[in-house]
Amino acid sequence: MENFPKDIYTEPTPDVNTLANLGPLTGMAGIWTGKRGLDINPKADGPEKQAFVEHMECQPIDAQTNGPQLFYGLRYHTRIVKPDDVETFHDQVGYWLWEPATGNIIQTLTIPRGQTAMATGKTTADATSFTLRAERGSTVNGISSNPFLEHAFRTDAYTITVTKHSDGTWSYEQETTLTIPGQSEPFAHTDRNTLHKIGEPTPNPTARAAVEI
Repeated sequence: MENFPKDIYTEPTPDVNTLANLGPLTGMAGIWTGKRGLDINPKADGPEKQAFVEHMECQPIDAQTNGPQLFYGLRYHTRIVKPDDVETFHDQVGYWLWEPATGNIIQTLTIPRGQTAMATGKTTADATSFTLRAERGSTVNGISSNPFLEHAFRTDAYTITVTKHSDGTWSYEQETTLTIPGQSEPFAHTDRNTLHKIGEPTPNPTARAAVEI
């Protein structure tokens, strides 16, 4: 059980320099590309392996408060295509959030196929690897899908592990557990990629000006 404060209204004074307060998310802010992604997804005749190319932006947001709760974080958007294809293979938006006081880390994600989720975990500010998980039916780290996906490709769990590397790259490995009609066992839909930095982050201009004063 979380040890919540009795005063649920008083807000802290956050630091305007989000980039200096990202904890385990430090080093993930910026614009990234990954050209050797691998997706293993379900098809009628068995698992399909699909290579993909990824472009991701992780931009710092101003600190967020819920009464005494304080988050620093990144807003992200990733667009994935198959090699040599024009149309989008996968599109996803959300937030990475870090709560320094508790060690809680959160990823929210939404995809334009009618699905959203929130994965949570615990880690330390200096961690170079961390894992988050979402579970169907949970009210605090849950998964919500449109009726067709709930019927045909029900998502029971989602796990992502992020690892930051000494060369400045970072990688992720994720597994989405699917229940599919006609299949006796759950299907492990997996994705992985390593991301290389191609651009610097852009903080809120007013926050950036305050840091520079």
